[in-house]
Amino acid sequence: MKSLSTFTTSFVFLAFLALPLPPLTTPVNARLFPNVSAIPPSLAANIRSAGWDAFRGFAGCHPGEARPGLSKLKQYFHYFGYMQSSSSLGNFTDDYDDSLADAIRTYQKNFNLNVTGDLDSATLSHLVMPRCGNPDIVNGTTSMNSGKASAPVGSRLHAVGHYSFFPGTPRWPSGQLDLTYAFLPGNNLDAKTRQVFARAFQRWSEVTPLTFNETSNYRRANIRIGFYTGDHGDGEPFDGVMGTLAHAFSPPNGLFHLDGAENWVVGGDVTTASSDSDAIDLESVAVHEIGHLLGLGHSSVEESIMYPTISSRTRKVQLTSDDVSGIQVLYGSNPNSNASEATTSTQDRETSGSSTRVGNDLVGAILAVGFLSAFL
Repeated sequence: MKSLSTFTTSFVFLAFLALPLPPLTTPVNARLFPNVSAIPPSLAANIRSAGWDAFRGFAGCHPGEARPGLSKLKQYFHYFGYMQSSSSLGNFTDDYDDSLADAIRTYQKNFNLNVTGDLDSATLSHLVMPRCGNPDIVNGTTSMNSGKASAPVGSRLHAVGHYSFFPGTPRWPSGQLDLTYAFLPGNNLDAKTRQVFARAFQRWSEVTPLTFNETSNYRRANIRIGFYTGDHGDGEPFDGVMGTLAHAFSPPNGLFHLDGAENWVVGGDVTTASSDSDAIDLESVAVHEIGHLLGLGHSSVEESIMYPTISSRTRKVQLTSDDVSGIQVLYGSNPNSNASEATTSTQDRETSGSSTRVGNDLVGAILAVGFLSAFL
């Protein structure tokens, strides 16, 4: 795990790299399924063993205790910007110390949880959810809830207008608003899968002056999309089923990586998957990561596309007013459209077969660019 300062340095360099990058490593044939019923039972395994589900074992753990495995939880918080490390290796103890309690409180603020510093059931349920690989806090700063005025301990925050940007507010130049995108040739994506990405790009072009067109020239495309597994050469390896789903870089870098080990659903109703399924809706994740590619960071507004987490069996593709307001700060509105605000129904905005929604049920949902908008 790379230190945050090293990570930020990498981001600043990569975000302004002018030349297209070659493939980082050998691409994979991603697990792409036309619908949830096409996922083999052998792959729809017990999701309780995936991602960060071991964190559930910390229920009842309190400040001052030492519990085996807490160091991994600290690494999680370090990875997403909530904790600093005095070691470049990111070594942490298994002690529930003040730094961990502070990280938990900050996390709870950002995700609209009761701010206690305790590993309560709601916090643990949220921590184990799959999410975007971009950090929520970069170099100690964030525009999510914890970057706003503090609320009293034990209070509940209701985020309004919490869209955010990358450090320095990078965006595509005003003279470069007609962008091209291409897919890593080795992924061999079919027409239906490519159409999913086309729809995701269209959602952002409807509310901005930006246009997006697919090209077959991967090396010269403005945006380069690829599926990889594990360590794929950018210093931020994917972790297999669940966990981090994807990451993208801030403009004008244009890199967008997805974890090829996930069970990606291309069509049909992902919410009809069985309760033990780890099916992930591809378009939902694509819309989120494109927001990073255009310059948006994470939002504390749970309904927004730029909220960092998304549960399995959830479809969330419609931009909210928070997403639209943020992107229009960067680019303005679409001069050829009246769609300056998100206007679809709640069902279109987010549907889920899972009962996890924070604050209500337990949330299901995804700056670092890919790697966060700063993730590489």
